[in-house]
Amino acid sequence: MNNQTTSQPRERRKPTSRISTGVAGLDDILCGGLTAQRVYLVEGSPGTGKTTLGLQFLLDGVAHGETGLYITLSETADELDAVAESHGWSMDGIAVFELANDNSLDPDAQQSVFHPSEVELGETTKTVMERVNTLKPLRVVFDSLSEMRLLAQNPLRYRRQILALKQFFSLRDCTVLLLDDKSNTPDQQLHSIAHGVISLEQIAQEFGKERRRVNVIKMRGTKFRGGYHDYILETGGLKIFPRLIAAEHNRDFHAHVSSTGSTAFDALLGGGLASGTNTLIVGPSGIGKTTVSVRCLLSALERGEKASFYLFDEGLATFFARSASLQMDLRPYSDSGQLAIHHIDPAELAPGEFAQMLRDAVEQSDVKFIVIDSLNAYLQAMPGEHFLTLQMHELLSYLNQQGVTTVLVLGQHGLIGEVRSDVDLSYLSDTTVLLRFFESNGKLRRAITVIKSRTSNHALTIHELKLGSGGIAIGGALEGFEGILTGLPTYRGATPMMLAGPDDPR
Repeated sequence: MNNQTTSQPRERRKPTSRISTGVAGLDDILCGGLTAQRVYLVEGSPGTGKTTLGLQFLLDGVAHGETGLYITLSETADELDAVAESHGWSMDGIAVFELANDNSLDPDAQQSVFHPSEVELGETTKTVMERVNTLKPLRVVFDSLSEMRLLAQNPLRYRRQILALKQFFSLRDCTVLLLDDKSNTPDQQLHSIAHGVISLEQIAQEFGKERRRVNVIKMRGTKFRGGYHDYILETGGLKIFPRLIAAEHNRDFHAHVSSTGSTAFDALLGGGLASGTNTLIVGPSGIGKTTVSVRCLLSALERGEKASFYLFDEGLATFFARSASLQMDLRPYSDSGQLAIHHIDPAELAPGEFAQMLRDAVEQSDVKFIVIDSLNAYLQAMPGEHFLTLQMHELLSYLNQQGVTTVLVLGQHGLIGEVRSDVDLSYLSDTTVLLRFFESNGKLRRAITVIKSRTSNHALTIHELKLGSGGIAIGGALEGFEGILTGLPTYRGATPMMLAGPDDPR
């Protein structure tokens, strides 16, 4: 007797397509968007933006001529309208189905939401299926699973109903977002059932704006960028900033060396600033780090290059006034749009948002010269020194690959003698310029030297630096001194100090 059975060949699977989530940054993270006709889980605590993401997903469908359905157990249609209105959106084209309404509430019932006649989870699921069969939507948002979980009161029954919903939607060409508020974290049952899992997080800070980040935990059959990515929730919806990966942004450019605007500084650097490199200016407060960086910036502007200045430490009015007092007026370039100056509050900044600002400047505005002043304030926006180092490595690698000339300012604690830094980024820089105070003949003076350059044979001498007309003036090598960099020099020669001119600041 032949025990072999013959089985009919399974129907060939229809080709899959990709659809947008309605959030450009999330599509980037997902390397093209979501696979259509699948069920996805979007989880996050209240306030992370799950409802907003769901609305953006449906509105994107409306823009592409696809019908959308928002099934809500936790919010009313009026509340959804209010959310959409706060973002300047219209709910036209999106059907809203309330499972909890005035007719289904019973204040005498033990259940907090549903009438006893509808309290069975199977009945609730049946009601959802009937509405989907009537409207035939291509995109569905189900908000939220926490109420379904409460109704089930049994993990096995809950899982069976979710599986039934998944099978039901898959047979009707629906792409579904299931929203969950993590009330039963971690819900591995949902993770295993869903085709993909997107986790939204909100992290409270002791001071300043809360931080939000997204993590794609899984996505079957497609490539995605793992790890955490910053996002903000603002008027207009979620704005997600994919983590910068420098290796994905290689670009050919013509390498050249440009003047800093100071012949003596060019000689110290071995010719000037090379495109596709970054220069770190290190020194204590008040020594002239910003002035040196503005001198380099002004030279780039005079060559016709577009530039961006990211100002963390001082106000715009003070910055413009101080530059103008040194005959380096930047306002005409700012007014013409050749120079973009961004005053940034680090307490309100997401690190990924800053990286995206630089990307937009380079890729959309064709900026070729960037100044970041200073990294000390930017450090306050990061959760720790280790993360700053990693992000700055990617950011500087990206800028170098785009052919951008970058100047970074890093302040140090202390004035004379031993000084220290919050973080050491000198090994990430292509060129490092060191500024120091020293005392001579009862006067406080400044010294400048280049201690590292990967692109040129730089001078190894230490020179006096003065701030005055035109920004900076650099004297001859301080050959008559020893111990300049310690701030406590010993005089062993006849090196003359630079005299103060009538237009020098006092």
